[in-house]
Amino acid sequence: MIIWQERVIEKKVRTTIHGNLRRLVMINQILLYSGSVFIAFWGIAHLFPTKSVVSGFGEISLDNKRIITMEWIVEGVALIFIGSINAAVTFISYTSFISRVIYLSSAGVLIVLALVSLFTGFKINFLPFKLCPIIFITSAVLIVVGGFIVG
Repeated sequence: MIIWQERVIEKKVRTTIHGNLRRLVMINQILLYSGSVFIAFWGIAHLFPTKSVVSGFGEISLDNKRIITMEWIVEGVALIFIGSINAAVTFISYTSFISRVIYLSSAGVLIVLALVSLFTGFKINFLPFKLCPIIFITSAVLIVVGGFIVG
């Protein structure tokens, strides 16, 4: 009788642990995908206003227009890549060593971009520039927390 009760209790504990672990795993993936999608969408949104951003600089040389256009597009593409690579490794195996290296390196780049944006673009009176550091840090936090909750 005692052995049977111990097995029932053990089974309930095991079921509870597995259920909680399953929920935690799902939270991991939600955080990782959220951070990835958030930064990728910001990168896509970054590409649309390129022409108006360049024209906002007024009369500047053709070379300067090309440089601003190039830099604006490069940042958008970089953000899309960061989001895409994080989503891809999350889909393949979010707990692998390589995935975690990608999560940390992506978060590091996002933090550097946030600092650059904070000390440059944040001082400009234009809302999207002020949102950049917040979006970069939020995505970095979502990716790091999602990548390291379990395991």
